[in-house]
This record gives sequence, C-alpha cells and structure tokens, in this order.
Amino acid sequence: MARLVHVIGAGLAGLATAVRLQRRGVQVALYEAAGQAGGRCRSYYDTTLGATLDCGNHLMLAGHAHTLAYARMIGAADELLSPPDPGFAFMDLAARARWTVRFSRSRVPLWIADANARVPGTKTADYAGLLPLLFAKPGRTLAQTVRCDGTLWDRLLHPFFLAGLNVEPRVASGELAANLLREALVTGGDAFRPLVAKSGLSSAFVDPALRMLQHGGATIRLGSRLAEIVYDDAARRVVALDFVGGRVTLGAGESVVLAVPSEAAAALVPAIQTPQRFTAIVSVHFDVEPPHGLASPLVFVNGTAGWLFATHGRLSATIHDAHAALDVPPETLARAVWANVAAAASLPADRLPPWQVVAAPRATFAALPDEELRRPATRTRWNNLMLAGDWTATGLPATIEGALRSARKAADLLLTENMEHR
Repeated sequence: MARLVHVIGAGLAGLATAVRLQRRGVQVALYEAAGQAGGRCRSYYDTTLGATLDCGNHLMLAGHAHTLAYARMIGAADELLSPPDPGFAFMDLAARARWTVRFSRSRVPLWIADANARVPGTKTADYAGLLPLLFAKPGRTLAQTVRCDGTLWDRLLHPFFLAGLNVEPRVASGELAANLLREALVTGGDAFRPLVAKSGLSSAFVDPALRMLQHGGATIRLGSRLAEIVYDDAARRVVALDFVGGRVTLGAGESVVLAVPSEAAAALVPAIQTPQRFTAIVSVHFDVEPPHGLASPLVFVNGTAGWLFATHGRLSATIHDAHAALDVPPETLARAVWANVAAAASLPADRLPPWQVVAAPRATFAALPDEELRRPATRTRWNNLMLAGDWTATGLPATIEGALRSARKAADLLLTENMEHR
C-alpha cells in the first residue's frame, strides 16, 4: 500500500503537491481550513455584478514552466491562452501615448536594436545597463544594483518589476528582480508572452485538480482547520495533527506537507522564520464589454492602476503595492480607476458602469532584501514535514509560478526520501 501524505492547505501549492504525489502512487489526504479550495488563486460568484470573478488578476507568462506543467498534469492546458506574438502593449495615461514592445523569439535580444520594437525614446545602449542585474547579490536592493531612472525604467522596467514584485521596485530585492528578468526576457521573447486563464482561475487551476484528486481516491476535507501539530523531537517526526474537529495520528510511514499561509505556518511550526511584511493588491472589475481591438493585458504608465485585463463582458484593472488604495472609499477608487480604463478603451469617463473592488491586503510577502532572507527552505528539522507555498525559498517572488515550484520541490523531496527508506 502506498504511504499516506497529509497535505495541509488547498491553495495552489497544496493542490499541486497533492496532485503530484497522487500521480506517483502516493495516497493523499488534503485538508483546507476554508470552505473552498484555491486560496488566493480562485474564482467566486459576485452578486453585485452577477458574474464569476477571479480573486485577483495574476501575471503569468508562457515561460513559466511549472505553471504550464501543472496545467497539463491536471488536464487544463487548454484553459490557458497566449497571443501568438511575444510582446506587451503600453499606454502612458499622462501623455496619451501608446506603444507595443515586441520581443524577439530567440534568446538573442534583437528587438533592442529595432526602434520599432523597443521602448520608444530608448537606445540600444540603454539596455546594456541591465547586465549588472544578472549578477545581483543577496541582500541588495534593485536600486543598489542597477540604475532606476530614465525612459527605459519608466516605460518598461518599473511596471514590469512592480507587477512581479508587488513592492516599489527601487527598494525591492535585486536578487528576486534578477530572477524575474532571467526567467522572462533572457530565456527568449517567446517565453514573455502573457498567459490568461480564459474561463477564470478556478477552471484553470482548482476545479480540474479537485476532480483528479477525487477520482484518484484522495481524501479531501474542506472546513478543516489545523489547530496544532504534535512533534516527537527525539524521533524528529510529526506524530499527530490536531484539527478543530479531532486528532489525526500519523503512522510510521506517513508524512505532512504544510502548504498554508506564512503566518499560519509560523504559528504551527516552532522557531520557523517566515516573512513578516506583506503588500496589497487591489483589483477593480467593471461590467462593460471591451471594445474590439483593445489590447489585453495593457500596461498603464502614470495611472492609478497598473494593468488592464479584458475578458468577455468585463474590464478589470489591477493596482500593485496597493496599501494606499486600501484607505480610499471604494466608489472613489472605482471612479479613479475607471478614468484610466475609459481613456484606454475610448469609453465615456463620466459614465461609471457597475463595478466591484476586490482587495487583498496581504496578497504577497514584501519582496524586500531582508524579507527574502527570512524565507524558509522546504525541509524542516522534522524528517516527515515539508513546507510549500510562494513564501518559501523558491528564488521567485510570490507568484503562481513560485507556488507551483515550491509544490514540486516538496513532493519530490518526499518521494526521494520514500525511495531511500525502502
């Protein structure tokens, strides 16, 4: 009989860990404190707009190998759409200027030599200033690593790093910024095509995983909050899980993957070091049909919002590093963001359509140098306990790709140890 692994947390990291283990013949029990799976990466029905919305707009790229592999593994690869040509559309709301950055498909960045493909107002030599970033040192900020001003910064690098790091890029970890750049532009422009979940995040990442787990015989317990983990320090093992509804005692061959938010992990695992600072993301959804030909996603420069996503029957804008927006009355914020959206979509700015503001005050850990150093490894000092989540030491900021990378690592470490102990 396959050994049993208890996966605590049914967010994206927990779901992916459970699926990978089950596909390798491991019996899985999945627990989630909330009444639904998906965590911050899910869809829900919004009664105000009478539509299914995502909890947030996530930036995904065609070069995110773990994201694509997970979608294929759960049979949902066709739920992710990507434009055929690599590039992003931009609009400077202050100057009312539009442009598209068109990346070369190969790893050779020929696009920076093409005035029609690169950022308007930049020169080929401007891009050479990014080279020091590829050698960023731990503990240093982006501003301590490369120049953070000028046209290239304002029109490409700042919006890209703000979306990926979710903090003001100048004070962000240079190491994390380097990894973002390395896994996007440096791997070839074809990898820098945006990925969009055509039917929503739950259809792409959550529902197919739950169906696969159920079909494979996994135990899934929603509404099961873990109150305490019982440890045997002498044996360096977890021996029991105390849920609000009762205790689960672990057998000799059983293990645990803790895939919960960092603050929950800190309360459950003694002496663990986790990120302490977090940053917000706010999405504003408008019930309006996007005009034909509107680029999506569209990157805003000099706007209240940073990114605009167009889907059937809806326009959604995202504000990153959005703590200031949390204090703004929702209707005031919706009107300010609608001014950006209306300008981009050539719609009347004075006709505010039905709207909904979705705020995530603790959406990601703050991708600062000191917070990066607080991220724990997958292994713990207990042999049968692994950690998973975008807040663990993945080498990436808190992204879908980072969460899925952590899941693969946790599952593979357990599988390797299982083989070594046979």
